Amino acid sequence: MANFLLEVGTEELPADFVGSAIAQWQAKISTSLSEEFLNPNKIEFYGTPRRLAILITDLPSQQADREEEVKGPPVKAAFKDGQPTKAAEGFARKQGVSLDDLEIRDTPKGEFVFIQKQIKGRSAKEILQELCPQWITKLEGKRFMRWGDGDLRFPRPIRWLVALWDSEVLPLELVNGSETIQSDRTSRGHRVLHPETITITQATDYVATLRSAAVEVDSKARKEKIEAEILAEAAKLKGKAEIYPDLLAEVTNLVEYPTAVTGQFAADFLKLPTEVITTVMVSHQRYFPVYKQEDSNHTLLPNFITISNGDPHKKDVIAEGNGRVIRARLADAQFFYQADCDEHLDTYLPQLETVTFQQDLGTMRDKVDRIIDTAKIIAEQLNTNEEQQSEIESTALLCKADLVTQMVYEFPELQGVMGEKYALVSGESPTVAKGIFEHYLPRGADDMMPSTLNGQVVGLADRLDTLIGIFGIGLIPTSSSDPFALRRAANGVVNITWDADLGINLNQLIEQGAADFVSAHSEQESPVTALQEFFIQRIRTLLQDEKNIDYDLVNAIVGDNDPKYTERALEDLLDVRDRALFLQEIRDNGKLNEIYETINRSARLAAKGDLDTQTLDPKEVVDPQLFEQSSEQELYQALIELLPQTEASQAGRNYQLLVDSLAKIAPEVSNFFDGENSVLIMAENPDIKRNRLNLLGLLRNHARVLADFGAIVKG
Repeated sequence: MANFLLEVGTEELPADFVGSAIAQWQAKISTSLSEEFLNPNKIEFYGTPRRLAILITDLPSQQADREEEVKGPPVKAAFKDGQPTKAAEGFARKQGVSLDDLEIRDTPKGEFVFIQKQIKGRSAKEILQELCPQWITKLEGKRFMRWGDGDLRFPRPIRWLVALWDSEVLPLELVNGSETIQSDRTSRGHRVLHPETITITQATDYVATLRSAAVEVDSKARKEKIEAEILAEAAKLKGKAEIYPDLLAEVTNLVEYPTAVTGQFAADFLKLPTEVITTVMVSHQRYFPVYKQEDSNHTLLPNFITISNGDPHKKDVIAEGNGRVIRARLADAQFFYQADCDEHLDTYLPQLETVTFQQDLGTMRDKVDRIIDTAKIIAEQLNTNEEQQSEIESTALLCKADLVTQMVYEFPELQGVMGEKYALVSGESPTVAKGIFEHYLPRGADDMMPSTLNGQVVGLADRLDTLIGIFGIGLIPTSSSDPFALRRAANGVVNITWDADLGINLNQLIEQGAADFVSAHSEQESPVTALQEFFIQRIRTLLQDEKNIDYDLVNAIVGDNDPKYTERALEDLLDVRDRALFLQEIRDNGKLNEIYETINRSARLAAKGDLDTQTLDPKEVVDPQLFEQSSEQELYQALIELLPQTEASQAGRNYQLLVDSLAKIAPEVSNFFDGENSVLIMAENPDIKRNRLNLLGLLRNHARVLADFGAIVKG
């Protein structure tokens, strides 16, 4: 057993690539070693802005010898008249064996030639010399570059390689045009604190040796050190730092020797909205904001904490330099804010005509007009009162106005946030102001949901306008490309509806929006069908991934190429959610199994008839005069008694009532199939046959009020 170290030294890497590269290596290296029959005890992964490294411990020095079975050509191709053909000779030659070693074996596809090949294990060092260059050059990411006169691509130029087999240098090389980077045992320390080269004696000394050169290669240890120092610095200020996970991950991969540094800015800047200050800090400067301790108002202190990669003894100089930068940025923000507040928010609307939403879909002002129209339709569907309608219309009119303010032009992340602030300054109601901000929610999978009705309605209208327009001009997302984030938009429509229990008819909104689009773009085809299919797929995905509904139950609710279920799902998103949750519930508590066989057996036979899937009343499609057995009358009477229960269940979405009623009818169905007075479903008389199939079709249809039981896999 031996230990192996590989370090790839570079110029400063992008922070996001460091984490990505480590994750890629974690996914690939263990697998590639296993494929070579090498299984180490442990693989550790390290990364900083200037290096990526792996330390493999207890790696076998050589593959074990093994026997491998190799399948050759069919016997009829390998032998003719009992003599080997060129195919047999070629196979034997390629495998390095004699013709006498060939064996004939029978397989499901006929007789084939086989050999049992003895393979001598290769040296692990030899294998690593082949694998390491692949591990390096097959990393993927954004912004790869070439340097020098070669074709080698990496996010930043590679400057050195360390490759140690225990204490021995393992020869590796990367060729980049006229430059060849060869491995040795020499690495480099911290650029400021230890600029000299360092020598790594043996592989297992790696972490300790780099620490002695002011480099913490363990990203987990760096992250913990950063977090601890941030908390300590905030405590000195009698404050509490907000540690954003994404920012913490980013700064962890920006430094090799982290030091938390506290800076300050003028308290006068605290008059700016908190969101402006924190955006400047977090998004633009990578600083951590500090709030007053035990303050329910979440009041900012005029301080920030930054993570330095410089000399800890020069913290004061670093703090002052960073302070000058943020003070300048906040001064700009203060100017923008004051200038924007001098104007009423609605005065910015004409400027939206100068901002293109999409080349074929007009300006942002055009989009606002469409949002207003769609929001009105949604408001009508929800039976809103006059006050709510007024708030929705005002929110829709002003929802994009802040896009042309100076603040949002400089800080695009603040769209919606500043719309709310400026709406309040302009005298709009708090509800309208909040709705302007909330119409962007949710902005991602883990974001909060809009809480105001006007924010919800305008958010739906905005997303639907984008979806209808982009689909209408043919820019439908593919499996690998979704540049307009249409999946996120559609997910937002469904999740907002579910979260707020909004009784909208999505199908009507799609059809109306598509009709308006075609009216304005007569050369384009209607996107209705494509949008319906897209939303159904989104509903499927959300039910499975976010509501944890089993895949077959989702199929039973949404339908598999079933237009009736598709239409029903899009007309009532709340119903499709509730039925899915209920179906999962009765599967989990065992109630589904109690009715499964009864319903499924009936549905399978009903498919042989011609009854539609909507009829529920036995009196419309069953003729009692054709009954030959008492079991037919009993089932008919049970279906008559079931009808009001199903209708009540459907009207009140009380699906438990339906399931209980279906369970009660089970004895009559069992007697119809297998009892003393059972019947032959497929009777010779076509009228009697249709009558009996209609009885079963009616039972199927009652069950379909909940789900398509034929799509459910028996548990």
